[in-house]
Amino acid sequence: MKAIDTLKNPRKLILETLKDYTIEQLNKIPEGFNNNIIWNLGHIIVAQQGICYKRSGLEAVVSEDFFNTYKPGTNPDRFISQEEYEEIKELLTGTLDKMEEDMAAGIFVNYTPVMTRYNVELSNIEDALGFLPFHDGLHIGYIMSLRKLV
Repeated sequence: MKAIDTLKNPRKLILETLKDYTIEQLNKIPEGFNNNIIWNLGHIIVAQQGICYKRSGLEAVVSEDFFNTYKPGTNPDRFISQEEYEEIKELLTGTLDKMEEDMAAGIFVNYTPVMTRYNVELSNIEDALGFLPFHDGLHIGYIMSLRKLV
């Protein structure tokens, strides 16, 4: 599905860009910032889960604890281990694989409309899929800036 590939390919590329960074670098919050590289990766996953699954009245694919750690309005509150980072790397593409299956199954039928903080109205799953590349790109941009400072 083209919409999923539009999300998956940049996510794979950012992981490739980060492959030589240490877990300490990925957790570092540079002066003037309120989050780090790992938080932004986790937030990309959680935003997709909230915008697509939760707004459709469905359970998120990620755990509630994971969701609450990276949801909008949060900041890093602890050191994320290498093991947790490996889970994030898997979820960045794995949640998209699952979503592609769920799209084919037609489960996103009861979408609750929302106006995003960017003044974009999401009325259905198609709107959500159209919005996610913008949101992912915003946070990938933050990651690109952060990686120069860690």
